[in-house]
Amino acid sequence: MGVDVPRTVRAALADRPVEGRVCLEAGAGVGNATAGLLEAGASRVYAVTNDAEHAAAVRERVGRAHPDRLVVVEADLRATPLATDSVELVTAHGLCNVLDPPALDRVAAELSRVAAPDAHLVVDDYAPPPAEAAVSRLFALENATAQLVDGRPLLTFYPADLLAGVFAGHGWQFERCETLLDPVPWTAAHLTAHANEVRERAAALPSALGDSLEAMADDLVDDIGSERAGTMYSLAFRRADGDG
Repeated sequence: MGVDVPRTVRAALADRPVEGRVCLEAGAGVGNATAGLLEAGASRVYAVTNDAEHAAAVRERVGRAHPDRLVVVEADLRATPLATDSVELVTAHGLCNVLDPPALDRVAAELSRVAAPDAHLVVDDYAPPPAEAAVSRLFALENATAQLVDGRPLLTFYPADLLAGVFAGHGWQFERCETLLDPVPWTAAHLTAHANEVRERAAALPSALGDSLEAMADDLVDDIGSERAGTMYSLAFRRADGDG
């Protein structure tokens, strides 16, 4: 049975030459973009993630149907084991918003290193949500909790032009920007996942503080329920030379 490919993935890949290409899904998650690349005829897809649970999910969801064309790689995206100039198309679907600026720059440099001359790059991400959106309060709580525990925010929402500038600085030629979602449907499942990030980190804090943060996250999820706010965009680039 095939994997359902989100329409945002199909839309982002629609104008890219996927068929017959060696591809990389940077930040594989549960393999949505990997499935989209394979569906579009990629000759091979490297699904790279540093999360063992995500790697297992991609193998289970996608690998069974495409054992000869999928390679799941557990690695840090800032330093992958892939060879220089070895990938013809790179996707980063919903990746950049979980990278702070220093990490984003290092990941952009690594994606540039592995990209072959004339390779294509597709970066899909979320614009900063409106300040008045209720989900912004949950994201702010998530970032504050991560800052307390990890010393850095968990989420950074980049405007499209800023993200385009980062990759242009690493040798990518901008080709287009299009809107994938407007507004973004933040479902109860999405909100619960973000609250779980608060809960996971709050467990490392003194109980009085951690319990308070968990309660705040749960209250926000209950209050919001679901919301449609903000946009998701897709950027496409082409690499004009082999410089990484």
